Amino acid sequence: MKPLIIGGPTAVGKSEVACRVAKRLGGEIISADSMAVYKLMDIGTAKPLSCMREVPHHLINVVEPGGYFDAKIFEERAKEIINELRKKGKVPIVAGGTYLYIQALLYGIDKTPEPDWELRKRLYNIAKKKGKDFLYEKLKVVDPLYAKKIHKNDLRRIVRALEVFLSSGRAFSSFHTWEKPKIDFVGFYLKRSPESLYKRIEERIRDMVRDGLLEEVRRLLELGYENFLTSSQAIDYKEFVPCAKGEERLEKCIRRAIRNTKEQARRQMRWFRRQGWYEIDLDELSYEEASRRIAEVYEKLNK
Repeated sequence: MKPLIIGGPTAVGKSEVACRVAKRLGGEIISADSMAVYKLMDIGTAKPLSCMREVPHHLINVVEPGGYFDAKIFEERAKEIINELRKKGKVPIVAGGTYLYIQALLYGIDKTPEPDWELRKRLYNIAKKKGKDFLYEKLKVVDPLYAKKIHKNDLRRIVRALEVFLSSGRAFSSFHTWEKPKIDFVGFYLKRSPESLYKRIEERIRDMVRDGLLEEVRRLLELGYENFLTSSQAIDYKEFVPCAKGEERLEKCIRRAIRNTKEQARRQMRWFRRQGWYEIDLDELSYEEASRRIAEVYEKLNK
């Protein structure tokens, strides 16, 4: 039974479609969301809480905020879950927008050096003093292949790539292969027009604030997770830390979160478009229609 992958940018409607597809096919969902793995972070990660009560989900709430989880761990755990689901006769449905995780699952990733927290801290300090561009230019010199694959503002991945190079003497890209998928799968890319998607992002962030995002941020700060919340990966959290601490007005934090989330969505759209998967336009199809079409195509291809 082939894994079914449902990917797309943030706020496009992946969770809603994946939930319906899982019900149609009798499947279980493996989350490919790099923030949903963290406990205590529900509102800002838009965890599909209602669907989780109806359909089994995997790789959600598996580590504490700030705990270590990366693409290699995702690859290993996701493959184990896929094999378990196949044995049970369940369709493995990988759904999410963290394309680095999906890429690791499909193409594999060699074991990279363990995190060097002191070195990482020094690299982040350099970024604070000299800017992200300075580190990105360094990455272009030591690993031009990987530098082309990530955005110049993606500080978390820039730092990790430099950390691996400085620790091992090997370019980060040398741990990856992207030529041919190592597993047989059926992939769907959920899309909307940029105008439609950006409007949904704006509405989603404002809904998160109304649903208690600031209170969630304050609780996490009280528990001592400020360093993690202000890291580059914690989009929709880091933007609200100044507001939660009373240092900035709420509307300014909201605008910054909207801008950063739109930028993230653009990176996701570029990656998923390049994959050549089946495309589902959610401006044209309802969630129910989209899920039916995905299920029909999957069943034909899985015979």
